[in-house]
Amino acid sequence: MNLALASLRRWLGGSRAGNATGRWVVVDTETSGLDPERDRLLAIGAVAVDDDGIRLGDSFEIVLQGTPSGDAANIVVHGIGHGAQAAGMPARGALEAFRGWAADAPRVGFHTDFDRAVLRIAFAGAGLPADDRRWLDLAPLAGALVPEAYRYGGRSLDDWLAAFGIECTIRHNAAADALATAELLLRLRAIAAKQGTRGFAALVTAARQRKWLGNAD
Repeated sequence: MNLALASLRRWLGGSRAGNATGRWVVVDTETSGLDPERDRLLAIGAVAVDDDGIRLGDSFEIVLQGTPSGDAANIVVHGIGHGAQAAGMPARGALEAFRGWAADAPRVGFHTDFDRAVLRIAFAGAGLPADDRRWLDLAPLAGALVPEAYRYGGRSLDDWLAAFGIECTIRHNAAADALATAELLLRLRAIAAKQGTRGFAALVTAARQRKWLGNAD
C-alpha cells in the first residue's frame, strides 16, 4: 500500500513547475444547503500540495457537530446524516483544528467564493477571528489556461475533472472532492508553467483576470 501511494504521489507530482512553491492546501466544504448565509457548515476536507505533488499523508477531514440539518435529498448528496452531524466535533474546536493544520499555507479551491463565505460565517459564529489567508480559485484559472474547454462547456468541477480524466471516488464528499481538486491544481499548474506563469500570486492574478472577463467568451 505504501508503495502504491508513493507511486501515485510521484505521478501526481511528475510535472514540477521548476520554481519552488512550498505548501499549499486544497480545501472543500460540505454544507446543509446552497446558501452560505443561511445554511450550516457540515464538514471540511483538505489536502496539502507541495513541489513534489499531493501530500497524501498531510490531509485534514472533520465533521462539525451541530443540530442535525438538511433535508433528505441534500443528505443523499453529501452523505452526512443526522447521526454523523450529532457526533461531530464542536464547531469551535473543529475550526481551530483546521486553522492549526492549514497554518500559513495559501488556500486553493474550486468556486472559492462559496467556501470562503461558509468558513467566514462559521468562524464568526464560533467566536473566532476570520481566516484571512489568500485563496486561489481554480474555476476561473481553468478557463484562463484552457479557454477552448471553457468555451465548449467547461464550467463545473465535474466538467474539468472529466476534461482531464481525473476520477473522484465519492463526489460531494469533502475529502474526496479536495483530493480531486488537488489533482486538477497540479494539471493546471503544469499548464501554467508551460505558458510562463509560475507561483501562487501569478496564478491568482490569472484567475482574477479571467473572472473579470465574465462570460465574454
